[in-house]
Amino acid sequence: MSFALSASLPAAVAALLLGAFVLTAPATAQTPAPTVAAPAARAADVIIREEGLVAEYFAPAPGTQASAGAVIVLGGSEGGLRGGRGLARRLSDAGFAAIAVSYFGEPGQNPVLNEIPIEPVDRALAWLKARPEIHGPIAVMGVSKGGELALLTASRNPEIRAVVAGVPSHVVWAGIDQTGGAVGSSWTAGGQPLAYVPYNMSNGFTGVFNLYNDSLATASAEAEIPVEAINGPVLMISGQADGLWPSAEMARRVEQRLQAHGFRHPVVNLTYPDAGHAVFGAPVAADAPGLERALALGGTLPGLVAARADGWPRVLRFLRDALNGG
Repeated sequence: MSFALSASLPAAVAALLLGAFVLTAPATAQTPAPTVAAPAARAADVIIREEGLVAEYFAPAPGTQASAGAVIVLGGSEGGLRGGRGLARRLSDAGFAAIAVSYFGEPGQNPVLNEIPIEPVDRALAWLKARPEIHGPIAVMGVSKGGELALLTASRNPEIRAVVAGVPSHVVWAGIDQTGGAVGSSWTAGGQPLAYVPYNMSNGFTGVFNLYNDSLATASAEAEIPVEAINGPVLMISGQADGLWPSAEMARRVEQRLQAHGFRHPVVNLTYPDAGHAVFGAPVAADAPGLERALALGGTLPGLVAARADGWPRVLRFLRDALNGG
């Protein structure tokens, strides 16, 4: 089934679905506090525009204790480098080498998230392995659609040795086309579309969350990501109050599948009850700019602030352990 998603959505809802709320507020205190001025945004150390790889590389920031290995960072359905760049910069500030990878939305790339090649992740991994300063395992981190892609690519490439997935999916979904075009699978591998869950509109459109939640009932086994093939530990963070898609339920299904297959690596599944789709990322203050749009996708302000304060340090510890043999 093909479905022009945005043709059936109010414009404002479609904008939220496409990740228009990229939250860039600075990391501050772990409880509500006055906003601290954001540090000057540090430029990428290497800007990469190669065939099949649009990315920006951030070396560990000067003065930090550098971690072994590196992290591939994938933003969400906002597209381009905007979301991934912010996370990669944060990881760099914490001592990690990180490469933000665009999989659609940058000049020369598909402008919509439909039948997107997954190969840029493999190309980013090869690029990192060729860097003389990179020694150690490579992890992948993704948020929302990037979390879906992180789990998917890690399940297909054993050289990826750890996964961090924020508000992820356990299945491959249909694509998203804000221009009203018909969509198939979100992803392709080797030029072939991957099996996916189509949008179920049998009950009409009653909201974005309901669209995804109702469509899960029609998901085929072929559309499930074979997460048991991942070659390393997995950390997931989701919000029980996610108003965009049922990330907590989908993360639970990832965990269930791993358990059912006797997965031999550590699995951490963190679900925050009062946080929504913006649960993943560096800590924010209660008066940080941009929170109104973030809260439009679920959760409460105290819930978001508390979840970010608790979750981000756990992400950093997880990556240090995974990349440094802890």
